[in-house]
Amino acid sequence: MFSLLTAVIGSLQFGFNTGVINAPEQKLRAFFNATWMERYGEPIKPGVCTIVWSFAVAIFSVGGMVGSFSVGVVANKFGRRKSMILVNILALIGGGLMGLCTLCSSFEMVIAGRLIIGLFCGLFTGLTPMYVGEVSPTPLRGAFGTLHQLGVVIGILIAQVFGLEYLLGSDKLWPVLLALTVLPAILQCLLLPFCPESPRYLLINLNEEEQARKALVRLRGYEDVGKDMQEMKEESAKMAMEKKVTIPELFRTAAYRQPLLIAVMLQLSQQLSGINAVFYYSTGIFKSAGVTQPIYATIGAGAVNTVFTVVSLFLVERAGRRTLHLIGLSGMAISALVMTIALLLKDIEAVRYLSIAAVFAFVAMFEMGPGPIPWFIVAELFSQGPRPAAMAVAGCSNWTANFLVGTLFVCVCFIHVYIVALVFATFSCIYDNLSLLHILLYIPSFSFVLQLSF
Repeated sequence: MFSLLTAVIGSLQFGFNTGVINAPEQKLRAFFNATWMERYGEPIKPGVCTIVWSFAVAIFSVGGMVGSFSVGVVANKFGRRKSMILVNILALIGGGLMGLCTLCSSFEMVIAGRLIIGLFCGLFTGLTPMYVGEVSPTPLRGAFGTLHQLGVVIGILIAQVFGLEYLLGSDKLWPVLLALTVLPAILQCLLLPFCPESPRYLLINLNEEEQARKALVRLRGYEDVGKDMQEMKEESAKMAMEKKVTIPELFRTAAYRQPLLIAVMLQLSQQLSGINAVFYYSTGIFKSAGVTQPIYATIGAGAVNTVFTVVSLFLVERAGRRTLHLIGLSGMAISALVMTIALLLKDIEAVRYLSIAAVFAFVAMFEMGPGPIPWFIVAELFSQGPRPAAMAVAGCSNWTANFLVGTLFVCVCFIHVYIVALVFATFSCIYDNLSLLHILLYIPSFSFVLQLSF
């Protein structure tokens, strides 16, 4: 459990850096304006400020795209544990740039820091699930695999709490808030040397049977690890027989097109639902709705996010992947429409609280299925040979959609306030329901996924 919790610190950082940009929005905009005034002697134009702010938010996803594509190369070259240690250097660099931006009077340092942190998070969204899956006992692999998503939502909640005005969200301390990501990076670097390397990596990739056995004994806490060793040897033999599939081959081979389309559609349905727009801009959404203390409503959304992630852990094996995903997307569409109505009628005081309820419901429905399911269903759809390439394509599609949401959402919202909810409604009602149709046609049951996987 020590090794699992240490690895999940990376997931927590992904969540933290997703949510941390939300609370200090006005401070960052003021910093952009002050820096612009210092350089050019005139205030920054509102439209330009919005573009710079949008770019600072969305550049995080550009780094994520590159990082997600690089996971396989890094993990196989350096090993799972050493890769996590090395990748944390990116967190130190990115956090340092953002923390020192006011001293250097450079908003470009914020953008560069977000890009590097995105690269770090893109790598860890692959490294953490990979390490957790490889060190977990087979009967508990599914349950422990959900720790990644739980770490993400806890990280988002931590960012929201520390973003409070009287903690680190003040005019002077917001750079410290952005730089706070260096602390878990240092902690993880200190703890990882005490964690064993992945036994599967040692045996299957390096053919070091004795080292793999020692790692298993450390992980399990007992000497009799023969069953686990035999399972890994069988997996190694299977890998030797199965050809490794590259990304171009994945697209060219007809047998892989349908599962690849399913994987990409699920990833796109997750991001184009607009969920990250909630985490990036929720404080602004509540403020536009007339909520007097929007930051506390944002923290409430983070708490709901965490609670329903835990709930989904117990439901996913009982209700099935397809059912939960369909319920989640449908619920998000309804919540988006309610949010639209609440923002249009924001002058009525009682309706303001309806926007809070709608956002809470939106987040809860997301964590029922569209949040956790797309991450692990890719591995279930593909066998060992094409799996790394498929996960790279699916991960890149997720980060690409994340970038589009982060960039376009704030620009559209600049036109009129109620566009905030209309964007949600458009994503949820049109695109997500196309996803529903696709899921109904091509994911008829959980047994279908198992047949594809095994």
